Amino acid sequence: MAAAVRQPSLCLPHGGGPCFFMDDPSGVWSGMRAFLEGVPAGLPEPPRAILVISGHWETQGFRLTGAAQPDLVYDYFNFPPYTYALRYDVPGDPARAAGLLTAAGLQAGVDPVRGLDHGVFIPLKVALPDAAIPVVERSLDHGLDPALHLASGEALAPLRDEGVLVLATGMSFHNMRGCGDPRFTAPSQAFDGWLTGVLEAAGPERAAQLALWAQAPDARACHPREEHLLPAMVAAGAASGAGRRIYSELVLRTALPGYRFD
Repeated sequence: MAAAVRQPSLCLPHGGGPCFFMDDPSGVWSGMRAFLEGVPAGLPEPPRAILVISGHWETQGFRLTGAAQPDLVYDYFNFPPYTYALRYDVPGDPARAAGLLTAAGLQAGVDPVRGLDHGVFIPLKVALPDAAIPVVERSLDHGLDPALHLASGEALAPLRDEGVLVLATGMSFHNMRGCGDPRFTAPSQAFDGWLTGVLEAAGPERAAQLALWAQAPDARACHPREEHLLPAMVAAGAASGAGRRIYSELVLRTALPGYRFD
C-alpha cells in the first residue's frame, strides 16, 4: 500500500436538519450546498477514513462509533416523513482514535451500536454521496470544556498523517431564536470576525484565546450553549499551523464560516 498523504483538518457548517434534501425555492441553502459539494476537490487525495466530531453527541469522556456499518440517528424533528428515510450506508472504521485519546490521558472508548447523527451524514451525503469512505463519529465530552476539546484534537493529530480526514461539523452561530432575525446579523458578524482572527493565528496563543471564547464579542448571543462551537476547537487542536477561512456566507441573516487547517 502506498504511503498515505497527509490530510487537513476541516471545520464545516452542517446546515439545518436535512435542509439540503428538501425543497428550497428561495435558495437559502444553495451556497452552503455548493461549498460542501466542492470540498472533496480541495483534498490532496480521497481520505482513507473520516473522523467526524459532531455537535450532536455528548457523552462522559469521549466515545467513538464502532459498528462495521453504522446506522443513522435521525435527530431532527418535525420534518417531512421522507427525510427520515434518507440513507448513508457508509462503512465504519474506529481505527486507533480511541487509543490515541487514552494514550494522551483522556477518557475514551468505543460504542459498538451508536449510529451517525445528522451532523455527520447530512453534510457527508452532500459532499461524498457515494458513501465509500469509512466514517467514524466522535462525541463531545458533556462538560463542554474548551481546553479539553483542544487537547483531544491534538491527540488525534497523528491520524492526519495516516490519511484520515479530521472533520468538525457544527455552526459558528447556533442560537435558534436568532435565525432569520436581522437583530442578530451584527452580533453574528462580530463573533465571526473574532473567531476567524483567532483560527487564522497559530501557536499557543490560539489555544489560549479559544479557551476563553465566552469573552469574545457577542459570544453568548451566538452560542447560548457551546456544543456547536466545540467541534471547531477539535479541528484547530489537530493542527499546529494557522487556519484559513474557506467559506463565508450570511444564512438566515447570520454569518456562517468554514475553515481549513493544513
